[in-house]
Amino acid sequence: MDRIAQLDAIISQFDLSTHPFYVEWREGTLPVERLREYAAEYARFIDTVDEGWDRIGEPKYGEIEREHERLWSRFQLEIAAGRYEPNPSIDTLVSAARNSFKSKPEAVGALYAFEAQQPETAQSKLDGLTRHYSISEAGREYFKVHAKDIAEAVLLKTYIEALSDGEFARAKTACAVLCAAMWGALDGVYYQAA
Repeated sequence: MDRIAQLDAIISQFDLSTHPFYVEWREGTLPVERLREYAAEYARFIDTVDEGWDRIGEPKYGEIEREHERLWSRFQLEIAAGRYEPNPSIDTLVSAARNSFKSKPEAVGALYAFEAQQPETAQSKLDGLTRHYSISEAGREYFKVHAKDIAEAVLLKTYIEALSDGEFARAKTACAVLCAAMWGALDGVYYQAA
């Protein structure tokens, strides 16, 4: 199995579009209060992604991610996401991301875990917001931008192929760690309110 297929196999085990949180969001059955908590808490993870791009030497993408943080803030404002007690599962996700973004091989693997799923999950969330929640165009912009954005995953594939075998092993571990942490973050918000 080639390198990309190995990472994609890990990602498929943690396919975020199948998580009950995203399923209910897509179907419009997710209570708005859970959506608000997610928006407020998940922002802490969104705010780390630029660090990964900067670490691998792609400051242009780091700047794009900082702009995406602003788009996420619009979404938070639109749904009136307030402040919440820090969720331990989001703490874990933020720690996993920040630890992965400390070195290039791990950053490549962790970024791929996030960016490879981003278009599908963004489209799913956008569909749910459009059909079931009263969210303006400005509030949906983050998801519109990401629903068609495959450039990051394509670029990361070139980085993955350029890694040494030892570096790839580290990237693969980081991919698995971040996938599990992203799934766990959704669990933490979804089941905490149950």
